[in-house]
Amino acid sequence: MPHDFLQPLTGSFAMPAGENPTVAMVEAAYRHHGLNWRYMNCEVAPEALGDAVRGARAMGWKGFNCSIPHKVAVIAHLDGLGESAQIIGAVNTIVRRGEQLIGENTDGKGFVKALSEVINPTGKRVVLLGAGGAARAVAVEMALAGAAHLVIVNRNRVRGETVAQLVNDKTPASAEYHPWEITFAIPETTDIVINATSLGLYPHVDATPDIDYATLRPTMVVADGIPNPPLTKLLQAAHQRGCQTVDGLGMLVNQGVIGIKYWTGIDVDAHVMRQALLALEL
Repeated sequence: MPHDFLQPLTGSFAMPAGENPTVAMVEAAYRHHGLNWRYMNCEVAPEALGDAVRGARAMGWKGFNCSIPHKVAVIAHLDGLGESAQIIGAVNTIVRRGEQLIGENTDGKGFVKALSEVINPTGKRVVLLGAGGAARAVAVEMALAGAAHLVIVNRNRVRGETVAQLVNDKTPASAEYHPWEITFAIPETTDIVINATSLGLYPHVDATPDIDYATLRPTMVVADGIPNPPLTKLLQAAHQRGCQTVDGLGMLVNQGVIGIKYWTGIDVDAHVMRQALLALEL
């Protein structure tokens, strides 16, 4: 039986790259589905990004992820952008389509996919904590998925207003900025609360967003973008208030599922990927 020793290549360009567990999750999916593909985690310095993308082109890579600090800079080296990547102005997944390298953004898509397993975003009112890159992606994807209204809660006014403006200008949803100067009370009419800040991320596991936990109601779904630890103090508090929750591990896994679908055309088993991450005991 003839062997094919040419493995389709995918990977990640980031700096630093050492603590990114995506390779374990993606390669577990490849193995589970019998795909003879590889995913290579590469540390790429900012000044070498253009060379890295040209190298991936030359070597016929099927696609790759870009993480910090390359999500915006990579756009200059690509041939085009998907709809949400264009609105967000950042890319984390690059897909080879014919001879072209097209930038997509699965950061928010993964979040919406994980959230949609618990609640349909259509027509919902959302409180979004944070206005950084992750928040920007989540805001746009929630709006494109049909959310009616977003309240962007952030300490930095300019960043918060920028995200609200982006939603108002480029999507069918409406949004408003709310300053985060004091403990934020979640409005009664809220359906979904999303933490898109880094508060609670390992090793600062005791940190929590400054919200009034008494204003969380059992009718609300609380989602946290923090993958490590999966059960943050925020989600523990939400459980105690009777809320349904969605963890950041689900977001990480689902953005991987979407990325692999872009590259291979296959719908991979999210459970296999989640177990691979849990086995690492991050």
